[in-house]
Amino acid sequence: MLVILSRPSHFLTRGITLQMPRFYCPAPLPLNGSFDLPPDAAHHASRVLRLRVGDAVQLFDGQGHESHGVIADLSGKRVLVDQIKSVNAQRESPLRTVLAQALCSSEKMDWVIQKATELGVTEIQPLDTERSVARLSAERAEKRLQHWQQVAISACEQSGRNVLPIIQPPQDIMVWLRTMREQPCSKFILLPEGAKSLHEQTQPQGQAVLMIGAEGGFTTAESDTALLCGFTPIRMGVRVMRTETAAVAGLTALQMLWGDFK
Repeated sequence: MLVILSRPSHFLTRGITLQMPRFYCPAPLPLNGSFDLPPDAAHHASRVLRLRVGDAVQLFDGQGHESHGVIADLSGKRVLVDQIKSVNAQRESPLRTVLAQALCSSEKMDWVIQKATELGVTEIQPLDTERSVARLSAERAEKRLQHWQQVAISACEQSGRNVLPIIQPPQDIMVWLRTMREQPCSKFILLPEGAKSLHEQTQPQGQAVLMIGAEGGFTTAESDTALLCGFTPIRMGVRVMRTETAAVAGLTALQMLWGDFK
C-alpha cells in the first residue's frame, strides 16, 4: 500500500512552499542507491502529482525509517528514485500512549484515528461497548480495520510521522478489561464524575492507557469493572465533551504533561 500526501516541494501556492511528496513504502525501505516505485505509487507520482525528473521525494516505511531521494526517470509506468539517502528523523513522543476508544459513528471514528495519529498515539484499541452506536460484524470489522489503517497512514504522511500507530481489531470492552487487569502501566478512564485530574497523577512508568466512552458514555457496569481493573477515574474540566473531543483533549493533556508538548 503506497499513498502520497502532497505536491512537490518546488510548487508554490500564494508564496508558500509545499512539503515534498511522501510515499508510504512498506518495509524493506531502501536506505541508499535507487528504487523503483511500486505501480500504484508510480501512477500517483507521474499521473496525479505529475512529478518530473529532478523532483525530490520522501519515502517512509511506517517502522521509523525515512529516506530522501530524487526522481531520476519517468518512462511508461516506471518511476525511478535515485540518490536515496537514509535520514535520521525522530518525530515520536517519548510517552507511549494507548487510546482505548469506544466505537462511535464511522465519521467520528475516522476523525479520532486521524487526530490521535497526529498527536503521536502509539496504539489504538477500538472497544465495543453497550452504548456504542456502531455495531460491526466480523466481516465489517475487518473492512473497517483496513480503512482505519489507511486513515492512520494518511495522517502519518501529513504530520511527518515515520511510525504507524498500531490499530487493534475491535474488542468487547469486558473481554479487553480482563486482559488489562494485570498490565503494569498507568491506566485512566475519563468519567464526568471523575474525582481526579491528570495533573494530580504521577508520571507514567511505561505506557499510559486512556479509555474514552461512546456517545452515551460508559454504563455503570463498564466503569465499575474498569475501576476494579486498576483504572483511575479522571475528569477534564466541568464540561461534558463529545467522544471525539474527549479523545483529542485527553491525548493532548497527556502530551502536555509527560510527552513532547511540554
